[in-house]
Amino acid sequence: MNIIIIGASSGIGKGLLKKYATSSNKIAIVARRVSILKELEKQYFPNVITYAADITIQEEISTAIEYFKSQLSTIDLVIVCSGVGEINPELDFGIELPTLNTNVIGWTYVVDSFYNILRQQGYGHLVAITSIGGLRGEAQAPSYSASKAYQINYMEALCKKAYKDGNCIKVTDIRPGLVDTRMAKGDNLFWVMPVDKVVTQIINAIKQTRSKAYVTKRWHLLALIIKHLPYCIYKRM
Repeated sequence: MNIIIIGASSGIGKGLLKKYATSSNKIAIVARRVSILKELEKQYFPNVITYAADITIQEEISTAIEYFKSQLSTIDLVIVCSGVGEINPELDFGIELPTLNTNVIGWTYVVDSFYNILRQQGYGHLVAITSIGGLRGEAQAPSYSASKAYQINYMEALCKKAYKDGNCIKVTDIRPGLVDTRMAKGDNLFWVMPVDKVVTQIINAIKQTRSKAYVTKRWHLLALIIKHLPYCIYKRM
C-alpha cells in the first residue's frame, strides 16, 4: 500500500509508522521536526519518504501534500494523527489558540484536501485519530475536548458524504482513550494504554474499514457511560 501519515514523529503516529513500515508498503510522513524525520527516513529506508511541515501553516502543508502526490502514483490510506492539547483551567487564550489552530483549522484543511484527492482518484481510505475526550466538555481542557468534538462530528459528516458519493472512499474515526504518550496529561489518570496495544487495535479497525472505533476496546464501554451520564453527575467528576 501507499500510505500517508500526518503527524508521525511521536506517539500513535510513530507507532503506526513502525507497524506499517514493511517491504510491501511505501509510507510518506509529515511532521514539524526535521531532525526526527531524517532519523526515521534513514531507519526505514527505502520505504519512507518525509516532508517537514506545520499543519497550522497552510502553505507548508499544502506543499507537502503536493510533494507526496508527485512521489506516490496512488494513495491507498491516509491517517491524520496531528493533534495538540493542554491542561488550561485558567482559560489562558494563548494556550487555547494553538489547540484550535491545529485541531480545527489545520486539521480541517488536511482532511478536506485528502478527501478530495481520494474522491478524484476514485478510491482510498481516510482515517483520523480523534479522541474519547470529544464526547463531553472537560473543564480542565476546554479547547481540547471541544476541538475533538468538532473532529468527531466532522468525521461523521464525511462518512455520510462518502456514502452519498457512492462509497468509493472509506472513512474511519478512531477514538482513543488515554494512551501512554505526552498527550496524556493530568492527575489520577486511569486505564492508560500502551502505544503498541493501541496501534495494533487501530490497524485492525482500519482493516475492517469500520466507520468508528474506540481503542482500546475497553474504552467503548466507558464511552457509552460517559455519553449517557446525566450532567448533574458528570459535572461533579
